[in-house]
Formats: sequence, structure tokens, C-alpha cells
Amino acid sequence: MKYLAVFYRSVFFYVLITFLYRLMGKREMGELTIMDFIVSIFIAEMVAISIENYKSDILLSIIPIVSLVVLQIGFSIVSLKSQKARNVVDGEPSVIISRGKINFKEMLKQRYNLDDLLTQLRGQSIKSIEEVDYAILETSGKLSIFKKSDDKKSTYPLALILDGKLNEDVLVQIRKSKIWLRKELEKEKIRLEDVFYGFYKNKKLYIIEKNKIK
Repeated sequence: MKYLAVFYRSVFFYVLITFLYRLMGKREMGELTIMDFIVSIFIAEMVAISIENYKSDILLSIIPIVSLVVLQIGFSIVSLKSQKARNVVDGEPSVIISRGKINFKEMLKQRYNLDDLLTQLRGQSIKSIEEVDYAILETSGKLSIFKKSDDKKSTYPLALILDGKLNEDVLVQIRKSKIWLRKELEKEKIRLEDVFYGFYKNKKLYIIEKNKIK
């Protein structure tokens, strides 16, 4: 009888967790945020405990699992609407290499050592740091790499404005001021808060307005 109980619980939780993860949204394992990772660990632990203690009330496991999923979905919705909340929950990408130069200060801040950097470079068939123009450490821990181009005028597009919020770190990187940005926006006759996405590439600011997003 106990074997059947364990079997039934295993099948039940398999179906339930599959359904709940579909509700949470599709993501590759390597792209899980810290919050996703924590929720996954808690769910796995509670499922294991429930299957092991097959005589206990199954609702004692279902309720906290569903609560965690609802909480995670709630955080995702808030993060979608708020840049500040997104930074708190998911963190921010870090520029590890900029214009071919390693940002050791940022590496120290992220506790990301040179071995980590070289390992990820080799994983993307990069033989040496000299081949890299930009390298961005994403919030998932993955390193996005942009190789140096033969075209010296070509540069990596830097996200300057996201959902109406100015990224001041990028403003410093491109060696521009807020006065310059204000003038550029005035040329386009658009306010900062009305910009959905603005990026700087090849010494020019490109803008996508919120009212043009369907």
C-alpha cells in the first residue's frame, strides 16, 4: 500500500509542478534568476518531504508550493512594471570588459575572478581577452560577449534608457552628460518618461517610444 501511495504522490507532484512551472513562464535553466532558483529549491525540497512522508496530509505540501509560485508570479509582474523592483529582485547586468579593457573594479564587486572570465571566454571559443570588445555579466551569471569588429566605427549598442528610466552608468561610459541627453530628446520632441527603449550606438542615440509599442 505504501508503495502505491508513494507512486501516486510522485505522479501527482510531477503533473502539478509541470503545470505550475508553465504558469511561471518559460526560461532556460541557465537563465534562472536568483528568485527563480530559490523557489525551485524550496519546491524540490517540499516535494521530496511530502513523498517521503506519504502518510502526512498532502495539502501541507500543496499550500506552500502554490503560495511560492503565486508569490513568484507576483514579483515577476511587479518587476515587469518597475525598473527599481527589477533591479532588487533580479539584480543588474555588469560590464566586465568595456572597449577591450577589463573592469577589475566591477569584477571585484561581483566576486568574479579572472579564472571565471577566461573559462567563459573559452566556452564561447574566444582564445584571448584581446578579441573581446565588450563582455556583459548577465543577472543569470551568463557572460554575453561581443567580439571586436574589423569596422572600427562599429560599436556595441548600449542601453541608455529603459522604460523611461535613465541608466546613468551608461551615460558615464559614453562620456556624455544629462544636458546632452536632454537636448537629444528635445530634438526628437519626446520626454524621458515616454521612451520605452533608448540605446547609444555609433555616436548616435536611437529611441523607441512607448506609444509605438503595440
